[in-house]
Amino acid sequence: MFLHTLKPAPGATQNKKRIGRGPGSGKGGTATRGHNGAQSRSGYKRKRGFEGGQLPLQRRLPMFGFNNPIRIAYKPINLVLLQQVAAKAQTDTVDAAMLAQHGLVSKNDRYKILGRGTLNTPIHITAHAFSESARAAIEKAGGKATVIDLHA
Repeated sequence: MFLHTLKPAPGATQNKKRIGRGPGSGKGGTATRGHNGAQSRSGYKRKRGFEGGQLPLQRRLPMFGFNNPIRIAYKPINLVLLQQVAAKAQTDTVDAAMLAQHGLVSKNDRYKILGRGTLNTPIHITAHAFSESARAAIEKAGGKATVIDLHA
């Protein structure tokens, strides 16, 4: 076997269809595109969801749902997690920078402290919002819950 004798398997390759090369080719004139219309023109691209002029599915179905543009989404963080972070960092204050450092929130996230779990040590926590049970648990342990004022 030599490199100059290698060939593709029989039937593996086909000649390219040469379109629009005159009437003798059998594919001249309209170049296999039919006669008039958008699909016969160069640069035509069918829109996604186009159904040949029939009303498309996304327009046949009714609209539903609502996205409130002024909704404030908070990332939930429970007291159990805060206790672990404070123990790991050996500190009694937890704020946005520390939570970001430990990978719990990003710098642009708003987060809310929720009350699942208990605190064993007094911790001063700064957050965008607190649930009532979380605030009570923090103050019961001797800590302090401070709300971040976004408008200040």
